[in-house]
This record gives sequence, C-alpha cells and structure tokens, in this order.
Amino acid sequence: MPRKIFCIGFHKTGTTSIGEALRLLGYSVTGPNGVKDPRIAKSVLAMADNLVGRFDAFKDNPWPVLCKGLDGRYPGSEFTLTVRPTDLWIRSQVHHFGTRETPMRTWIYGKGCPEGNEGRHRAVREPHRDVIAHFGGRSDDLLVMDLAQRDPWERLCPFLGVERPDFAFSSFEQGGRPVEGNTVPCEARAIGGGKTGRIARQHQVQ
Repeated sequence: MPRKIFCIGFHKTGTTSIGEALRLLGYSVTGPNGVKDPRIAKSVLAMADNLVGRFDAFKDNPWPVLCKGLDGRYPGSEFTLTVRPTDLWIRSQVHHFGTRETPMRTWIYGKGCPEGNEGRHRAVREPHRDVIAHFGGRSDDLLVMDLAQRDPWERLCPFLGVERPDFAFSSFEQGGRPVEGNTVPCEARAIGGGKTGRIARQHQVQ
C-alpha cells in the first residue's frame, strides 16, 4: 500500500489549508468524515479502514483521535500535526461552532458544543503533546507545524519528498484556487524518487 498521509491536527488548526495544499501537490484528500453520524463511536474504525483504501491523505475529524492506532495499523505512514496557540484555538472554536452540537464533537469532547464547555475542549486537545512523545523523535514520520509561522511549504515539501510549488502557501483558499491571479501552474515532482515515490503532476487552476 502506498504511504498514507494523516493530518492529525485538531479542527481549527489549519486543517482546510493543509488539505488544500496536499490536493495541489497531487494527493487525493478526504475529511472531515462522519461528522453527523450518530453511531460514530462504533462505526469510526470501519469507516477509517474503508477510507484509507480509497484516498492518499486524511484531515480533520476523526483522524486526530485515531492517530496512534493508525501509526500501528498502517506502518510507514506520514503524519502532519498542525498546532495553534490554545487560546486562539478555543476562540476560533467558539466563533465557528458556538452552541451547535454534532455527534462527532460529542464523541470527542463529551460535550458537543464548545461555547460554555471551553475547559473540556481545552483538556481534550492538550494531550497532543502525548502524540509528539508517541513518535519519539521519528522526524521522518511526524511533522509538527504552526501554519502561521514561517512558510509552511519550506517544511511540508521536504517532509513529503516533493518540490515546492511556485506560489505562496497562503495564496490559496478552500477549493484550491489562488486568491490572486487567474492561472497558476503547480508542479509536484518527487525529489530523488521521494519518500512517496509519487509521479510528477501538473495542476492547472482555472
């Protein structure tokens, strides 16, 4: 099985941006998955196995919760952990989700809405440090990034073994379209065969 890429940062840490970046690099991406499934606690593993067989990369929920098991189940996979200062993350959670509940957030946090449950959401997210410890310095397998720091392409592309695109990471929005300009070529070529062994692809954004 080709190496899979699991984006294991919690939602509102840049999961949309990392997903669009991977799409532009030629990967098939899915996520979030099963957000409204009332049986998600029981169905999540079967759902995950099914999706892993169909896509290259995975982002947003439920993937952060499954990361340690995925590491054992799919050896050789690559993991990207997007992080964000906790106070900013909580503020974004409340702003975007407010009092709205989903089965997914109820399963993850025990409380389905962040507003009024900020402490609980914070407590569940904070153990991402345990994830870093789990990988124990395996820098070929885990990349930790704050997308607001530096140029994410500088770290993401070498980690994946591909050349960086010729436009800024922050210049595209959801849907893979650059914010400025009409047509932007983006080539992702494997560097020296690359860890992923991917074939060069050309993406034309109309």
